[in-house]
Amino acid sequence: MRILIIDDDDDVRTITRLSLGMVGGFEVVEAKDGPEGVEKALRQPPDLILLDVMMPSMDGPQTLAALRSHASTADIPVVFLTAKVMRSEVDLLTRLGATGVLSKPFDPMTLAADVLNLRSARTPSAASAPSPSCS
Repeated sequence: MRILIIDDDDDVRTITRLSLGMVGGFEVVEAKDGPEGVEKALRQPPDLILLDVMMPSMDGPQTLAALRSHASTADIPVVFLTAKVMRSEVDLLTRLGATGVLSKPFDPMTLAADVLNLRSARTPSAASAPSPSCS
């Protein structure tokens, strides 16, 4: 499975790539911001997108809207990564069309399983696995 991670934080992208690649065995593609992520998704649609909520220039919800506006990326499952996991925040993100929401910091050892669980459930939900490894 190919996963696109869109996050402006270099460390988060690195930890996510290592976690999903080494622990989960997934192919991981990285983008440093929304515009680059949309471009990469259009060029070679992934099976799932992990999307940061707070990014400069084009935030997560704006990036999701851009992805949903193209036929080739409209149905790709998107899981938001965010430090804001209050119920109201999670509800808003799922109403926007997210497959799920994972909290930052996340546990790199369980991230692949968390992603698979959200993808297979395909119902809006939130998972929180605190770990000091990533923020």
